[in-house]
Amino acid sequence: MAVAVLIGFLVWSRRATSYPFFLGVLAGTGLVQQVLHHPTNRGKGAALRTGIAAATGNVIVAQDADLEYDPAELPRLLAPIKEGRADAVYGSRFQGGPHRVLFFWHSIGNNFLTLASNMFTNLNLTDMETCYKMVRADLLKRLPLTAERFGIEVELTARLSQAGARIWELPISYSGRTYAEGKKITWRDGLAAMFHILRYNLFPPRGKWRER
Repeated sequence: MAVAVLIGFLVWSRRATSYPFFLGVLAGTGLVQQVLHHPTNRGKGAALRTGIAAATGNVIVAQDADLEYDPAELPRLLAPIKEGRADAVYGSRFQGGPHRVLFFWHSIGNNFLTLASNMFTNLNLTDMETCYKMVRADLLKRLPLTAERFGIEVELTARLSQAGARIWELPISYSGRTYAEGKKITWRDGLAAMFHILRYNLFPPRGKWRER
C-alpha cells in the first residue's frame, strides 16, 4: 500500500562557527524550515538526534554538507518507503554505483565493520556506515538513540534491527574526499565502531520502543 510522504528541509550545525550567515540566508529563503545550532561541537550523533527531534516530515535522512552523497538520488531511495514496502532504506556505496576511486584500507575497514555489525544484527547489509539511512519518521523518533559521535551509524542500525524494521538497500554514487580535502574519519573511529557494535547490540535498552 502506498503512503503519502511529507518532506521538510531541516539544517543542523555541529559547530558553533559553521557558516551561521549562510545558514541564516537559507532559512530566510524558505527553502529550509528550521536552522538548529549547538553552542559547542557535540558530534554527529548529537546533531542528528537534535534534528530528529525537531523534524516534522514523514521520513528523515541525513545529508552531509560536503556533498560526498548526491541528494538528487534521494527520490529513488524514498520509493520503497512511499510504496509501503520498507521502513528504512540504506544507500550503499558498495553495490556497484559510480564512485570516486580512493583508499583501499578504508574500503576494507568499511567492509569489516559491516560484516561485524551484520553478525550481531542478522542483516545482510553491504554498507552499514553509509550516511544515507532514510527512515520513517514515526519509527526513527521512537528509537532510543544516545550516541554523540560517529557511533550513531552503528547504533541506528542496531536499533532498527531490534525493532524489526523492514530495511531495503539500494546502490548510490559516492564522491569521497581525501584528507587534504577535509576527510576526518581515521582508524580511531574504526576501533570505536567495533566497541559500539558490541555495546549497542549486546545491551539494548528496555522499554516498549520495539513494539510496532
